[in-house]
Amino acid sequence: MNMKKYLFLLLFPILAVPASAVTHTAKARRVLAIIDRVNTYWQTNNSPEVRSFWDNAAYHTGNMEAYFLTGEQRYLDYSLQWARHNDWMGATELDQRLWEYKTYGEDQRHVLFGDWQICFQTYIDLYWVAMGTYTPLPKGMKRIPPHDNPSKRIMRAKEVMGYVAYSKDHDYWWWADALYMVMPVMTKMYKLTGDSRYLDKLYENLLYTDSIMLDQETGLYFRDGKYVYPKHKTANGLKDFWARGDGWVLAGLAKVLQDLPQTYQHHQFFVDKYVRLARAVAALQQKEGYWTRSMMDPQQAPGPETSGTAFFTYGILWGVNHGYLSKKEFKPVIKKAWKYLSRTALQADGKVGYVQPIGEKAIPGQVVDANSQANFGVGAFLLAACEYVRYLDHK
Repeated sequence: MNMKKYLFLLLFPILAVPASAVTHTAKARRVLAIIDRVNTYWQTNNSPEVRSFWDNAAYHTGNMEAYFLTGEQRYLDYSLQWARHNDWMGATELDQRLWEYKTYGEDQRHVLFGDWQICFQTYIDLYWVAMGTYTPLPKGMKRIPPHDNPSKRIMRAKEVMGYVAYSKDHDYWWWADALYMVMPVMTKMYKLTGDSRYLDKLYENLLYTDSIMLDQETGLYFRDGKYVYPKHKTANGLKDFWARGDGWVLAGLAKVLQDLPQTYQHHQFFVDKYVRLARAVAALQQKEGYWTRSMMDPQQAPGPETSGTAFFTYGILWGVNHGYLSKKEFKPVIKKAWKYLSRTALQADGKVGYVQPIGEKAIPGQVVDANSQANFGVGAFLLAACEYVRYLDHK
């Protein structure tokens, strides 16, 4: 082995197979180039030293997926810097008697509020990376331990999610976003600990969510109880399903099924819910490939929107790639969605545009254009692009 390369590997151990070590199709290589352009643009223009709240954490779920696909060290370093900046914490209140979740809250007492828990997805992934679990090093090479204690990476996750799993409450997830923020944390915690209570609490909490905001007729989710039809309607009197809200749910279910044991007693419940939602989503895609912010009423907030579209694209691609969805049935949906994401949402410099700003509904008159970008939108785009690479490689 070349001595310079040998020294590089000693200093910077490879814990995922780099893209160069995998044979990709020509189309997949073009998508890999897009992933790098998008992620390089974001990381060049945005510091990783930001708080661990949901919007930043959602970006990191996409960044870690890009790392696992490509093995690009820059991506890993960026998420590590973010996690260390936040000391591997979500909300930081230590006194459990003060922990809150029943209202929206960005303060440090809202430890049990799901928007402060999505960070644990990335922390757990980074723990497995530190332990050398994802991919073995090249033959003859030794893993260089991280400079911090790997167990620290999951200490707060164990404390907070253990509290949730063993609490008597089950009404934690009262808004659609939480199903992406926290459901995958529960399955990751199960894989981490082997404790089935995490899966049971996941099921219990989701039953509560279904009771207050699942539309039984369509299988789609209202953003929260305020938007349930007919109490709330669009200007045209239709059901108002917010695209990013249902995007959170579909993507969250895909991530759950990725880690949920097929032997789990309620496995089929999650499969049925996921498949029904994917079909309901696909039926509402616009001919241009995107989903409008109000999915059933395009006139409520006309025009393209990227975050919901990207989460839908990821969720559907994951299902096709893993055999839960029919490739024949969903191929046209995927083709149109990727055309929108790669030709309209993606800008020449790597910016991802047409992302609706932080909010909770489709807002009439709100302007969303090529310059509308956001951290969570980039994360969603990366998730979709990574899964599209796998789709192209298995055609």
